[in-house]
Amino acid sequence: MERYFQPEIECASREQIQAWQDERLVKKVRDVYEHVPYYRKKMEEKGVTPDDVRSTADLHKLPFLTKDDLRDAYPYGLLARPLSDCVRIQSTSGTTGRRVVAFYTQNDIDLWDTCCARAIVAAGGTKDDVVHVCYGYGLFTGGPGLNGGSHKLGSLTLPMSSGNTERQIQFMCDLGSTILCCTPSYAAYLAESIYERGVRDKIKLKAGIFGAEAWTEEMRQDIQNKLGIKAYDIYGLTEISGPGVSFECSEQTGMHINEDHFIAEIIDPNTGEVLPEGEKGELVFTSITKEAFPLLRYRTRDICVLSRKKCSCGRTHVKMSKPMGRSDDMLIIKGVNVFPSQIETVLMNKGYPANYQIIVSRENNSDRLEVQVEMTPEMFSDSVSEISKKEKELIDALKAMLGIYAKVKLVAPKSITRSEGKAVRVIDNRNLY
Repeated sequence: MERYFQPEIECASREQIQAWQDERLVKKVRDVYEHVPYYRKKMEEKGVTPDDVRSTADLHKLPFLTKDDLRDAYPYGLLARPLSDCVRIQSTSGTTGRRVVAFYTQNDIDLWDTCCARAIVAAGGTKDDVVHVCYGYGLFTGGPGLNGGSHKLGSLTLPMSSGNTERQIQFMCDLGSTILCCTPSYAAYLAESIYERGVRDKIKLKAGIFGAEAWTEEMRQDIQNKLGIKAYDIYGLTEISGPGVSFECSEQTGMHINEDHFIAEIIDPNTGEVLPEGEKGELVFTSITKEAFPLLRYRTRDICVLSRKKCSCGRTHVKMSKPMGRSDDMLIIKGVNVFPSQIETVLMNKGYPANYQIIVSRENNSDRLEVQVEMTPEMFSDSVSEISKKEKELIDALKAMLGIYAKVKLVAPKSITRSEGKAVRVIDNRNLY
C-alpha cells in the first residue's frame, strides 16, 4: 500500500497542479523583478516585464539563468530578501573555485524539509523508522536535507555524516537503522564492509535513498541484493534547494518532481528551444516558492527526459528520468562537483603547462580521480624524489580547491596526446549513464 506525506498535494489533479504553478509563477516573477536588480536587468535586456507573464504558458519569455550568472552575482546579487530574513546558507563548488552560495529563509527550510519528507515516505518511511543519514553535513546539502526531512516526518534521525565506516556499522546494528541515506558509491562500500565483518544478519535496513552522484541500474541491483533493501534515487541541486527537488517512488522508473515548488522544462541545450514531453534535452528549473534565492529558468546542464505517464504509485507530479549525461564539462565525483577549469587553475598557478588529462575510474564502487600533468623540460631532469615532492604539492593544492583527494602523476613533456580539435581533457571510465 503506497503511502504519501501530503496526499492532497502529491496526488492532486493536473488542473490543480497547473493552477498552483500559474498563480505562484506570476507572483514570483513580480517578486524577483522588484527585489533582484540583477535579474530585473536580464529581463529588461530581453524586453520582458512582469505583465508579460500571466501563466506558465509565458515561461519561455523569461531569460535563462546559468552558473555564470551565479558566479557573476556572487555573493548577494541574486538575493531576493533582506539578509536579516535569511537563516542559512548552503554551498557547492563553482567552475573556478568561486563557490555557489544559496540562501534560505526559515520558510525555505520548512519547504525543503517537506520535500525530503515526501521522499522518505515514498521510500516506505514512517515515524517509526530509524533514518541513518551519512551524507556529508556542513555546507553540502545532502546531510541537512535528509536530516530535515526525517525530522519533519518524525522518524528517529541518526545524523552520522560521512566516513568512519566502523562507527556507521556499529550504530546500524545497535540502533536498528531501517532507512539509509547516502551516496550510492558509499552504500556499495558499506554493503561490502558489512559482509566482511559478518554482520549482515544484524542489519535491519529496508530501504535506501541514494543521490548526489550518477549511478547505473546495475549498481542499484547490486546494492539491493547485498543489503536486502529497495534502493531509491533522489535528485536535487544546491542552487534550487538541495535533495528533494525530485524523488523516486515504489515504481522506480524515474523521479517525481515536486511541482508545487518547481516548474521543470526540457530545452535543446544548443538553441534554448523548449522541447515537447518525452524528448531528451537539458533540464531547466524555476523555483516558484523559494523566498530568499528563487532562480527562474535555471539551466541545470543535466540531460534527461520528462514523462507524465500515469504512475502506479498514484502520484500525479511529472517524472524526470535519471540524468543521462551533462551538457557541460562538470564531473560529479564522490558527490562533489568537479570542473576541469578548477584543476587547470591550480596547475597554472603552480607554473605547469596547460597540458593535462583527468582520468576518472570506479574501483570497488568508489570513485577514483587521477590527474596526469606534463612537466616542463626543466622539471623532467629533476630527481625522482624531487618529482615526488612536486606531486605531493599538487595533491595538497588540488584537495584545497576541490575538497577531495586526487592522485597526481607527473609525466614526460609532450607525452599526453594532442588533439587538433577540442582537447580531450577528461576520460571517464565509470560508464555511469
